[in-house]
Amino acid sequence: MVKDDVGRLTPLGLMVLALLSEGDMHPYEMIRLMRMRRDERLVTITNGTVYHTVSRLEKAGLVSEVGVDREGNRPERTTYTVTDAGARAVVEWVRRELPRVDRPAEFRVALAEAHNLDRGEVIALLLARRTALADAHRALVEGHRFADAKGVPAQYLLEVDRDEALLAADLTWLDGLLVRLDASDFPWGPDVEPSERYIAQRKAARQ
Repeated sequence: MVKDDVGRLTPLGLMVLALLSEGDMHPYEMIRLMRMRRDERLVTITNGTVYHTVSRLEKAGLVSEVGVDREGNRPERTTYTVTDAGARAVVEWVRRELPRVDRPAEFRVALAEAHNLDRGEVIALLLARRTALADAHRALVEGHRFADAKGVPAQYLLEVDRDEALLAADLTWLDGLLVRLDASDFPWGPDVEPSERYIAQRKAARQ
């Protein structure tokens, strides 16, 4: 798969690929499962956008059909699986987005799917992100201080003040996360057992 394919991959497309890495599904099951997990916090989920996304992923060779089912009077449901190219796309997309500070929506999805990478690589990428955040925060503080010295009224600097506080909070949170990730008792990787609630959600979404 070429880099352009990863570049065109949307956050919803990434989440669909990540879902299929858990097992083969039809789009209706994907929609139900994402809603059960409250993934609307991260991406817009509608029947139309999910079906359209799956179609685009299939055309790109990132997913493929594995069967068509019909139960009772329900319409036919096509089940999809993630291809090798699709699995690589997940890793490449997360690797690209995790250290970036200019795409907050993409970062949230990358963080949610960071478990697809090795722990050491995630730590390295987040350290790179921390450096970029610290630089941005430092520049903002200096700009704010300069504006104050020039007598710019505070009412014109409210957004700057908020951004400065948010960056400081993000740095504090990230420092704590890096400590947790570096601890040997923090579970990580494909061998981590899913919770009972997680398993129950998968079963409910199939019905």
